[in-house]
Amino acid sequence: MKNGLTIAGVVLLAVLVSVTAFAEGEKDSSDDGYLVIFSQANNAEPYRAAQNDSFKELWGAYPDVTFEITDAQQDNSRQISQIETAIIKQPNLLIVAPNERGPLSEIMGKAKNSGIPVICLERDIVDANNYTTWIMSDNYSIGKLAGEYMVELLIKKNGEPKGKIVDLRGLLGVEGEQKRFNGAWDVFKQYSGITQEAEAVAGWLQSDGRIRMTEILRAHPEIDIVYGHNDPMAVGGYLAAKDLGRENDMLFIGVDGLQGEAGGIKKVIDGVLSATFTYPLCTDKAVEIGNKIMRDSDFVPEKVYEVQSMMVTPENAAELYK
Repeated sequence: MKNGLTIAGVVLLAVLVSVTAFAEGEKDSSDDGYLVIFSQANNAEPYRAAQNDSFKELWGAYPDVTFEITDAQQDNSRQISQIETAIIKQPNLLIVAPNERGPLSEIMGKAKNSGIPVICLERDIVDANNYTTWIMSDNYSIGKLAGEYMVELLIKKNGEPKGKIVDLRGLLGVEGEQKRFNGAWDVFKQYSGITQEAEAVAGWLQSDGRIRMTEILRAHPEIDIVYGHNDPMAVGGYLAAKDLGRENDMLFIGVDGLQGEAGGIKKVIDGVLSATFTYPLCTDKAVEIGNKIMRDSDFVPEKVYEVQSMMVTPENAAELYK
């Protein structure tokens, strides 16, 4: 080839360009953009579906951000594998909603140690050194607030702080589950007349809550309050009681307080739940802090950011629903 590159020269040039790009750590996002990966615990839960939708909308406002979601499907091994893949991609930001606090700790530390900023979203992990910042809502305070409100309901119902409680619990290895339970029962322990009639693990799901509550109802003729540690389980408990004609015999309390027809706020308006307690999606704060981490080299995030919860009762549900 005269006055030009030979075929061999063209091939060599292409190889050199490829090697240079690899050496510079080329990411999936464009050269002047950012890649954000969100490792979600389980897309099937309504709370987490709302979280995903919120992130898509919020990150969608930034044209230079490529946003990806992975779904662990409530499987620790799957989430660990997905984060391993994320580490290979070297995103500018990794956000993780851990399925469980123990199993996810090591892999999140591996991501952080590889130079990726890691936001731990609402659930924590056992080693705080293994994330850059934790954006959360205080689950213990939510549980305590729920417990205090349930004491008021029992006094109104029985004339004194006395009654039988059923706990429908999420995954026992999750920080939120443990603290929502402990917060409420640290209140109940102050009253000898309040006892736990039964508890069951329903994995955060309405269908499992309905099944477990049906079993409990058949074995326990007297129940005052069903405390679902999230709204879907509480609604599942209500549906089980309704199946047996007992929905008016007891009160149902949830946590999450999502908007929408199927959300907890509407369930309070409809009289299905006596109350719920909002568990903020924490997405707004995650995008705010995540952007600062990616775009401002001088920004040093705080170790923990707390987003406040709110109690939803028949008195304020309609206003909050607007």
